[in-house]
Amino acid sequence: MAFPRNARSAYDGPSIIRANEMAKTDDHEMVSIYPFTDEQVDEIMNNSGECVLMWGTKDGWPVGVTHAFVWRDGKIWITFAEHRHRAAAIRRDNRVSVNVSSASYRPDAPPQLARGAITFKGTGEFFSDDETKAWFYPALSKKVNPTNAAGEEFFNNLLDSPLRTILAVTPTKAIMYNAGLAGRHMAGTVDEDELGERLESDKVRMNKAREDRGLDPR
Repeated sequence: MAFPRNARSAYDGPSIIRANEMAKTDDHEMVSIYPFTDEQVDEIMNNSGECVLMWGTKDGWPVGVTHAFVWRDGKIWITFAEHRHRAAAIRRDNRVSVNVSSASYRPDAPPQLARGAITFKGTGEFFSDDETKAWFYPALSKKVNPTNAAGEEFFNNLLDSPLRTILAVTPTKAIMYNAGLAGRHMAGTVDEDELGERLESDKVRMNKAREDRGLDPR
């Protein structure tokens, strides 16, 4: 699934050292150039155990809560009891964010999996129909208990309670940090064509900050 961000391309700047067609950075200020491929997004989302769901309260405070989740059909599926404050807040304003990090991989996760983090901006939609419950509860229970059939069954039964609701978050934007790509860039072992195009923060806002400090643009 493609997420809105600028096309990927090489870029120029004084912090890039070129040798043998490879690129190397000497600082960590420009980080929008480290995206994931669609396949790597799926790796992160299918192997991360938890996410942080974020929303805004009535008085404007941003709040986040950690949840187990399922990644399906390009959406992030989460469940909680409908009397939680977050349910009322998201029904009032369904604009939310979800952060997922490879730090929540299982200890036995294959080392070749993509590493890093993604923050999704998106919109939330609630479900309470039997059809959604029929696939989601077993899927979440299996993900939480991948090698424990008894635990899987117990958790599935635990979820099936009268006040539980299901939230599906449809991403509208993805903010990515590919830690593997960044590490290779620091080591000087990445091809320029693998780097993403600088986004607005690293093209416009960064150079404004550099200008304010009397520094040359990049």
